[in-house]
Amino acid sequence: MLKSVRPKKNLGQHFLTDLHVAERIADTVDACPQLPVLEVGPGMGVLTQYLLPKDREVKVVEIDRESVAYLLERWPELRDNILGEDFLRMDLNRVFDGKPFVLTGNYPYDISSQIFFKMLDYKELIPCCTGMIQKEMAERIAARPGTKSYGILSVLLQRWYDVEYLFTVEPGVFNPPPKVRSAVVRMMRNDIHECGCNEVLLKKVVKAVFQQRRKMLRVSLKPFFAQTSLNRDHTEFLSHPELTKRPEQLSVDEFVELTNRIEKEIS
Repeated sequence: MLKSVRPKKNLGQHFLTDLHVAERIADTVDACPQLPVLEVGPGMGVLTQYLLPKDREVKVVEIDRESVAYLLERWPELRDNILGEDFLRMDLNRVFDGKPFVLTGNYPYDISSQIFFKMLDYKELIPCCTGMIQKEMAERIAARPGTKSYGILSVLLQRWYDVEYLFTVEPGVFNPPPKVRSAVVRMMRNDIHECGCNEVLLKKVVKAVFQQRRKMLRVSLKPFFAQTSLNRDHTEFLSHPELTKRPEQLSVDEFVELTNRIEKEIS
C-alpha cells in the first residue's frame, strides 16, 4: 500500500482531495487540444490522474522528493516525464523540445504570481494556461479597469492573454484546508504578437504606478523624469489631464500609449 505524502508548509502544499474538482480542473486544458501538457506541483497526482488519459503527452514538474517518489510508484508510466526541478528556475524551451504546450496545475499560492511572470517570459511557447490559485489572485488577474482588484498582473497578463475566471473552490476540499478560498482560471493567448511599446518600460511603469495606486499618475511617474537631463522641463508633460487619473482608471491599451509617450519624453 502506498504511503501518503505529508503536505509541507514550507512548500505551500495543500493537496486537493475532491476528485470531482480535480477532474473539472483537468478538463480546462481541453480548450487547447493536441498540445502536450506540463503540470506544476502535482503532489500526489490527484490532477495528474485525469490528465494522463487525455491522449497527449503529459509531463509534471515537482520539487518535493517525497512526492516524486510517490508519483513514480503510483504511475510508473510517468517515469521519463517527471521533472524533479524548481519550475521557476527551468528553461521551458527544453521541456517539449521547443514545442508549445499547455501549462496547468494546483499552483502553490505563495509563488503563483512568480509562475505567471515566468509564463509571460515564455508567452510564445504557452498558448494556454489553466489551473487553481488563490481566489483573490484569480480576481486580480481577471479584473477589469475601474475595479479595486485591477493591478499589475491584470495589465501585464491581459496584454497577452484573455483571462477567464471559471469557478470558485472552497477550503474544505484540501488537506490541509487553506485559510482562503481558491479559484480556477484559464488564460488563452490573444492575437497580439507585438507589445506596441517598450515592454521593459511598460513593466516598470505599471509596477511604479500601482505601488502607489492611490496617487495620481503624475505623482507616481515623477521618478522616471528625475534621471533625464537636468535642463529638460517636463512640467508640460506631467500637466496632461490624463495624468490626474489613478492607475486603475487606465485600460491596458492606455498603459501602452502612456509608455510610448513616456519613452518619447525621456529619450
